[in-house]
Amino acid sequence: MAVQTLNDSEIKTFVADWYRALDRHDPIEEVEPYLVPQGLTMTFPEGTLRGLADFRGWYKTVTHRFFDEEHTVTAVDVDWRPDGTASTKVVVNWQARVWDAPAAESTWLGFDAYQTWLVGAREGRPVILSYVVDELKPMPGSASL
Repeated sequence: MAVQTLNDSEIKTFVADWYRALDRHDPIEEVEPYLVPQGLTMTFPEGTLRGLADFRGWYKTVTHRFFDEEHTVTAVDVDWRPDGTASTKVVVNWQARVWDAPAAESTWLGFDAYQTWLVGAREGRPVILSYVVDELKPMPGSASL
């Protein structure tokens, strides 16, 4: 990947757009362009994904499990590295519902997720190179994952 220059505003817009796509459960073909095509790593509490094939499996699982999702970005702190990539600290409030058969009702989930992303540029657009959920803090009253 060639070193390209992005700015803080582009990164912040990119982060917000990513979460809107997740909330809408956009088709995988519309979500993959947010990710680097080779060398991707994503670390979630449930494990580490390596590459787009792992991401596709994860995305299918979460879009079939969680509904009424709402991600609210509360902080984006961009730290530019000498190679032109951005180490980006993201804090997002995630709320969703989940239904586990044969329960009579769905369950509410609410967490503040503290994350570190490495963002680069591809064809002049931001892409996620790596994505780590550093910590999940449950909101009062939230069920556990």
